[in-house]
Amino acid sequence: MAVRHRLIERPVEDVWAVLADPTRYADWVVGTSESTPGEGAWPDVGADITYTVQLGWWSAQGRTVVRRCEAPHVLELEAESGWLGTARIALKVRRWGRNTLVIIDEHPLRGPAAKLHNTAIDAFVQVRHRTMLARLAEVVERTPRGEHRVA
Repeated sequence: MAVRHRLIERPVEDVWAVLADPTRYADWVVGTSESTPGEGAWPDVGADITYTVQLGWWSAQGRTVVRRCEAPHVLELEAESGWLGTARIALKVRRWGRNTLVIIDEHPLRGPAAKLHNTAIDAFVQVRHRTMLARLAEVVERTPRGEHRVA
């Protein structure tokens, strides 16, 4: 199971403001660019965003759907990965004194990736999560307090 956490030196509200802004998804999610709101009002259940997944010269369109939202503490997403299937990505946002502890749990949900899931894939996802949480912390912490926007 690929679970990782990171302490972000900002209050829960600042972290949630970034998670709740569909235009900032590509700022912190590794491998994505050009995120665009789709159907529904992100992060309401059923809302989605689309984005470009870029790996070197190769690119593809991706889509992520909100499956559960309990603002400002729980955001669960299903990311579609084309022929590979989908992944469940659960983010928990916890108050930690004046700061925020973010816990991410991701695993393949449907398709071939779910059937082939193993510890080697989890190791790769752990590296991705380390980078993703560092990027989320950077986005939140570099925005001046009170200037986070929610789309």
